[in-house]
Amino acid sequence: MLQQQLQTMLALQDGINTLVNENWREQNFPWYRAIWVESAELLDHYGWKWWKKQQPEMEQVKLELVDIWHFGLSLELQQGGPDAVAAKMEQQLAGEPPVAGDFRENLEAFTLNTLSGKQFDLVGFAQLMADCEMPFEDLYRRYVGKNVLNRFRQDHGYKEGTYQKLWQGREDNEHLAEIAESLDSAAENFSNELYSALKDRYPGTQKDLA
Repeated sequence: MLQQQLQTMLALQDGINTLVNENWREQNFPWYRAIWVESAELLDHYGWKWWKKQQPEMEQVKLELVDIWHFGLSLELQQGGPDAVAAKMEQQLAGEPPVAGDFRENLEAFTLNTLSGKQFDLVGFAQLMADCEMPFEDLYRRYVGKNVLNRFRQDHGYKEGTYQKLWQGREDNEHLAEIAESLDSAAENFSNELYSALKDRYPGTQKDLA
């Protein structure tokens, strides 16, 4: 199950990267730098200021982890195709699951490892998920949903500026969350079903939106 889900996510990431830039692998984009910036945003949502009262915004923290995962998968895909990379990642994740610890310190260690090696610290990322009590199934569901929405936006005029984020009084990510809850995320065709459901619901014209 884990390897299948990894293969699915890697294939989706390869697809969206190719949609944006056909030669994305040859460009050697600094994905590690994007992870660094996202990590700082994540820490802001978790809270780090000792001079004021702060409560972790865990929903936002998890959303930032999903964004980091996008960039992490892109780094992993620089080393090969989805199937081979999925097998390697599964091996790295094998063994005893990490125990929750100090999130801030573990985030700093993860970011440092990613920056120093310019590679994705998969084990460190798994530690962050444990710290946030975020199971892999939750990561999978959230990632596939965000990836499908990104692809859907690109296919429906996002780059040209004609895409409508607001449908029937709600933003597209709200529709996405509602649709995702109604589907079986364990199904092999989860991403395709999600995309089709979004397409069925999307008005597509100003006339329909009026």
